[in-house]
Amino acid sequence: MATSTASTTNIMLAIFEKKTNSLDIYRPLRNFIVINYSEREAQNLEDDLQTLKELRSDIERGPSDSFPARRDLLQSYFKALCAVESRFPISPDKDHINTVSFTWFDAFKNKQKASQQNIHLEKAAVLFNLGAVHSQMGLSFDRSSAEGRRQASHSFIAAAGAFAFLRDNVAMKASVGSSTTVDVSVECAGMLERLMLAQAQECVYENTIAKGSSPGVCAKISRQVGLYYEEALGALNNAFLNQHFDKAWIAHVQLKAALFYAEACYRYSLELHEKEEIAEEIARLKCGVNALSEAKKSSSKGAAQQLLDAITKLEANLNRNLERAVKENDRVYLMRVPPASSLPPLPTFSMVKPMPMNEVLDASKDKMFASLVPDSSAKALSRYTEMVDDVIRTQAEKLQQGSELARVRLKEMDLPDSILALEGNSNLPLALKEDVEAVQICGGPAALEGELQQLKDLRRVNQELLVQTEELLQKEATEDAQFRTQFGTRWTRPQSSTLTKNLLDRLNRFAANLKQAAESDARIERSVREHSALMSILDRRPIESALPTLARPIMSLDATEDAIVGALKQSLRQLETLGTERASLEDMLKEMKRKDDILPKLMTSTGSYEDLFRKEISKYDHICQEIAQNLVAQEQLLMQIQAQNDQFAAIFNLEDYKASRERSYKQIEAAIAKFQEIKENINEGLKFYVTLQDAINIVKQQCSDFVMTRNIQCREMIDDVQRQISGLSFQDGKSSGGYTYPSVGQPHQVQRSNSSQTAEPGNVPNSSHPQTQTYQPLQQSTMPAYSHAPPPYVSQQPTPMPQQSAPPYHMPGSGHPYPPPQHQQPAVSHDYGQPAYPGWRGPYYNAPAQQPGSVPRPPYTVQSPYPPPHQSGYYRQ
Repeated sequence: MATSTASTTNIMLAIFEKKTNSLDIYRPLRNFIVINYSEREAQNLEDDLQTLKELRSDIERGPSDSFPARRDLLQSYFKALCAVESRFPISPDKDHINTVSFTWFDAFKNKQKASQQNIHLEKAAVLFNLGAVHSQMGLSFDRSSAEGRRQASHSFIAAAGAFAFLRDNVAMKASVGSSTTVDVSVECAGMLERLMLAQAQECVYENTIAKGSSPGVCAKISRQVGLYYEEALGALNNAFLNQHFDKAWIAHVQLKAALFYAEACYRYSLELHEKEEIAEEIARLKCGVNALSEAKKSSSKGAAQQLLDAITKLEANLNRNLERAVKENDRVYLMRVPPASSLPPLPTFSMVKPMPMNEVLDASKDKMFASLVPDSSAKALSRYTEMVDDVIRTQAEKLQQGSELARVRLKEMDLPDSILALEGNSNLPLALKEDVEAVQICGGPAALEGELQQLKDLRRVNQELLVQTEELLQKEATEDAQFRTQFGTRWTRPQSSTLTKNLLDRLNRFAANLKQAAESDARIERSVREHSALMSILDRRPIESALPTLARPIMSLDATEDAIVGALKQSLRQLETLGTERASLEDMLKEMKRKDDILPKLMTSTGSYEDLFRKEISKYDHICQEIAQNLVAQEQLLMQIQAQNDQFAAIFNLEDYKASRERSYKQIEAAIAKFQEIKENINEGLKFYVTLQDAINIVKQQCSDFVMTRNIQCREMIDDVQRQISGLSFQDGKSSGGYTYPSVGQPHQVQRSNSSQTAEPGNVPNSSHPQTQTYQPLQQSTMPAYSHAPPPYVSQQPTPMPQQSAPPYHMPGSGHPYPPPQHQQPAVSHDYGQPAYPGWRGPYYNAPAQQPGSVPRPPYTVQSPYPPPHQSGYYRQ
């Protein structure tokens, strides 16, 4: 028995470690690996084998390090033993490791020892020593301070946890066989657990007294200390242990049990005195005095003097208060003192419990010998895993079916939507709500006016470009006519109207397309105005505010509406609780499977695997029963909800509400469809105007080039005509007028009569346009611009639209609001009279911005210098 070094009144007990003999565990385990696996596997596990050897050597040397270091060593070695147990069969069996024998001496009778070819004895001894180290740590703290008392109590709690783990998990296995010791038996481990709890509670009591707590609290805690000591004393008096421990141990425990019982009586009597319950106070004080007297008579031999002094001091306090209480009762209260047998038990309050050691000693995360799994055990584990997976899969399917059944049944009853509607919290179907949110994100119906204005602006820009282009050609034609009148037959070049016919035709087609597009714009505007009332519902925020609400009945005959609604809500909450329980049960199944590692049992089992499988798989029976009970309870609850919902529907006229709600859904759907239709039409118009603007700009540039070329020719021809008139002209005899005009589709070649030099646009100063077909109009394309054949704006008149039967821009003979693309190939691949429409990419658009002197062969394949649709200089979408 060891005593605390602290200067405290009450001493406590600590336990010394068990001792062992030296053992070579390295060589037998390595030989087993080589024989049953391979030399290479043994080499791979060399580090683990060396670690195990070092841990065993440190255990053999005894407690030479600090208490925390010794504690950590014992915990590490225990985890290593768990790894060894699951992979190395150590037993007298000839096929097992039968050369290893563990020897340990009794901690209380050092001459007694046990030797077993059983790893459970080694594990039991390590656990016993772990509890002993924790008990010694508890005695090492100075309990005169609050922190010292707290640390001491924590160490005794850890010691109790180690002895409880020994009793519940290893002691019975270690006691199998003829050679065993009492200290690692189930009875001794249980006694030591109670003793450590008593000392942990005693530390709490000391701290309670130091804090000056009330007598009632001190009495409860003190009585629990006494109870723990009484339980330990009962185990020590058992026939299995009463001859194994020193008399001083038994005397110490017996005196401590009596001391703290008397202390509880003393503290409780103080509280009784304050309440003036003198009769019971006297009875409690007498009980305390009698307990101390009997304990001193039977257990005074061998007890520590400090403990005897504490008993004497407490006895004096009890007698003094007893004498005072008796005098007060005789003089004042005159109460009858009840006998001790009639008194109720003193109240108790436990502040401690054994520390759980499962996590501290969990070896599942330890990687020692992880790669070493016997083939038979691996196959058996695979079979067991399949059995567990089948259980998990079956139960998971039942849980999922239960959840799906509840969802479908509630959907059929329109729950909980009808309850939410009654509270003003209606919800749209998810798909419809997403469509409404998409409309609102892009501005909703209110944004359509701004987009219509964009159409007008783009149409105006295109019209202005057409006017400017036409003015260029008209000005050049006017000048040509003036010179033709002035010079008469000497003005031999072709008339402008002959050369610009294709350009003018194309501009006329652009103008017709713009006229048709304007009509489409007008139809879109009319559609927006006509359907603004329908689409206004999309501007409601939140959109749920546009839905009808479920109203209460105007007149109530028996005022049971609230009760029916309340009962239905309660049932729905119960159904939700059952659903939460199912989710929890499924998580429990997965967690059980994750922790279900029977490999150690398989590797050490000597019986039938089937018996082990049946025993282990039975762990899942309890949770399977809970799942079945959950599903039965849900079915009964759904029947109850059905009946309650029928009452609810009858009182609140649910059918009319559903019909009104469906009408609202359809109205919202129609508004979304109309908005999307108008939005698509506007987008098509915007694309048309942007693309047409690019095409007009290109034609305008062609006209500018043509006018510039004609101006150069005009100046040269004026000079020639003037020389002819003055008689200074020199003819070369090749052509009249000195010029050869190209046919349609060929580039102009301007020749002077007195020179072989060709006047090309590419050679004109300050001109960036080379001599290409872009200077002259080409042959008339067989394909009309921006329309199907026949063009709706030429051969047909628009027909009145049926009411809400076609888009507002639908023209007869055309499926689009604006002139659609043509798919036949043009007669001339490089005709700049090609139509411009969304998505059209003809050779003209692919024409590069040519440099002077470079004339690529048609069709042009160089990247287009013009911006693609939606990226023109005017419009940005």
